[in-house]
Amino acid sequence: MIASGHLATALPPRAGLGLKPEHYDIILATRPDVGFFEVHAENYMGAGGPPHRVLEAITELYPLSLHGVGLSIGAARGLDKTHLKRLRSLIDRYRPQSFSEHLAWSTHETGFLNDLLPLPYTQETLTRVIAHVDEAQQFLGRQLLLENPSTYVLFADSTIDEVDFLATIVERTGCGLLLDVNNVMVSAVNHRLDPISYIDRFPVDVVGEIHLAGYDETTDSVGDRLLIDAHGTAVKNDVLALYQHTLARSGPVPTLIEWDNDVPDLATLHAEAIRADRMLAAAASDRNTFQAA
Repeated sequence: MIASGHLATALPPRAGLGLKPEHYDIILATRPDVGFFEVHAENYMGAGGPPHRVLEAITELYPLSLHGVGLSIGAARGLDKTHLKRLRSLIDRYRPQSFSEHLAWSTHETGFLNDLLPLPYTQETLTRVIAHVDEAQQFLGRQLLLENPSTYVLFADSTIDEVDFLATIVERTGCGLLLDVNNVMVSAVNHRLDPISYIDRFPVDVVGEIHLAGYDETTDSVGDRLLIDAHGTAVKNDVLALYQHTLARSGPVPTLIEWDNDVPDLATLHAEAIRADRMLAAAASDRNTFQAA
């Protein structure tokens, strides 16, 4: 178990952007006012080449958040030791201010599934995830932030509420949480739940990073709304409103704008970050006013 206490993150309480290859040159040339950059760990597990040269230059200028998508924390099998070694090598090389992974699984027997699949919230799953988080943190020598998922199905055998499931993992392992506000909205709409109630019960004191993204919308077989965590558009207004509600509870927290598909130009992405920065500044002002009263 990694001791929790204050979260092991040095990211500034500002908005950050995902680092995309199409923006490498303009970022290094113009050095935009961005709080931090985030990369998917698996994209930088090669030994060298242009991606590493750029990432080395970026980390000299900006804080770095490392976001894993392939550790498969919830898998029924053990963690992949080779993958853990690659992660450790990447973390040792770049010393990111934050490292996060998903509450999901993506491996089965010897195969890797190109998706982040949901878990049944049972005591058996909880025990397994706790063991895997413990193992990962001990091997990597640092705290991990675990991200809440976006889901499209609920398991009939689930016996534990998702927020309680996450809170217990934190209590038992000392990990932190990554609160994806878009995922909260997607899951709440898909399962006819209240996203405000979810945020109000979430342990925001252990949140080291927030994610914002755009969703796509369609209808299911009976004509009800179905949201898809697509990461291909600007953040929707209802997600921004939920984010504002979150900040009223948590205060300013480092916030990533996730835009991974149909990636726009840097100016469009930066405008999203500027909007989030304004909300973060307002949350900081409100908190200071409250504390001074």
